[in-house]
Amino acid sequence: MAQRTPIRSILSVVPSTQTSTEGMPKKEQPSERGASRARNASERQPPRQRRQTKPNTQQPQQKQQFNKKIAQEPILPLQSRQRLSAETPINRMVNGLPLPRQTAVETYKILEWQRYRERGRKQSAFERNPQSDRGNIVNNLNVPSSTRQQRIRRAKQQKKAISPLIYGARILILGVGIGVIAGTLLSIFDPASRMPKKNSQLEATELQKTSNSFAQQNLQMTSEIEPLKKQLQELAAQHSDLTAAAIFVDVDTGAYTELNSNLSLAAASTIKVPILIAFFQDVDAGKIRLDEMLKMEAEDIAQGSGEMQYQPPGKLYSAIEVATLMITNSDNTATNMLIKRLGGATILNQRFKSWGLNKTAIRNLLPDLEGTNTTSVRDMGNLLAQIHQGKLISLRSRDRIFEIMRRTVNKSLLPQGIDKSATIAHKTGDIGTSIADVGIIDLPNGKRYLAAAIVKRPHNDARAEELIRQFSQKAYQFFSQASN
Repeated sequence: MAQRTPIRSILSVVPSTQTSTEGMPKKEQPSERGASRARNASERQPPRQRRQTKPNTQQPQQKQQFNKKIAQEPILPLQSRQRLSAETPINRMVNGLPLPRQTAVETYKILEWQRYRERGRKQSAFERNPQSDRGNIVNNLNVPSSTRQQRIRRAKQQKKAISPLIYGARILILGVGIGVIAGTLLSIFDPASRMPKKNSQLEATELQKTSNSFAQQNLQMTSEIEPLKKQLQELAAQHSDLTAAAIFVDVDTGAYTELNSNLSLAAASTIKVPILIAFFQDVDAGKIRLDEMLKMEAEDIAQGSGEMQYQPPGKLYSAIEVATLMITNSDNTATNMLIKRLGGATILNQRFKSWGLNKTAIRNLLPDLEGTNTTSVRDMGNLLAQIHQGKLISLRSRDRIFEIMRRTVNKSLLPQGIDKSATIAHKTGDIGTSIADVGIIDLPNGKRYLAAAIVKRPHNDARAEELIRQFSQKAYQFFSQASN
């Protein structure tokens, strides 16, 4: 391979600054000989990427001849020197031109050394680890810039190209991990996991205890009135063939007295009180409107009390009119219409249970002359207490209920035992084997107590009615005196 002209030897020669006879510097007046020699020097440069494949045995001789020619050549002008200096290995590398392998390695060493010397390093990273990326660096230097850029671009694309399956697997693993952590935290902080488990029998027992205590909480029964209870027991003992049950509770103080309060007896028409409460619950919930028109069907018509049974089937009544007639006139036909409109007996019985009424249930449509529809005086007292406290219905509906119950036509039982200056909202019940009356009494001084009495009797025995009147009188006298 032909020996190249050393760049440093050319650059080391300083041009003359002497001026010519015309006053111009000689460097600005290149001779013909200098220009021709500059052209010859440019022509002597080898073509790009020409590599010597065979060893040159005449290299020493050619080198001597080349040095001799260089020694005989004059100093080149500035323009020629600038053109030749642009062909230095460093400039060729900066401009992206290919270099021979040996020249590229040497140039890289020079640059590395200068770079780390400026940083205050004693030796370059290339010298500490000669095997680090040497082949890649040299190969990249011998490759055109466009090809290198394409390689770099492909390498970046390969790094960025990730399969969607990998993303899906990562998301799945992340979701599973979060789910495990959340489940662990919930199991740690869940209060239910710390409570001992109960078997079904214990749970049923607890539910029964809760239901039994529910009525007491609503009734707010604090202390039993022993004198009043003794009087009621003496009155009931006078009629051994009558089964009497009664309860009286002061809603302000919680003082109470009771007699066979948990005994399940025939409800007769007192079953219409919880039906009325269920009706106004649906009114508050927007399930039924007071002015909604209900059609009386032939299957709804019932004998016994009430005047609707004498009207032709298909007649329309407003919902509030049907509910009012059910209480004031104890209309059995109106009761059957409301039971059907509220979802049937089964649905109503479930609601009664949710209110804490354990002995109250509808088993037949009215008239229930056999007494299959049952209740207890404690259930009725509990229901009246909840109405008074506004727990089951809104205050507006509570006022409507009390207003309807004050218009009850039959006043032969509890109202007979109180003073005419007192006010009572109540509902009676009367079948051959049972008679009952439940209500809330307001005393003239503003006190209020609730009352419920049911007497099981021989068929249509009038003594049962008288016994309820006597119970009412004793209770009214006691609460009137206690309020003074």
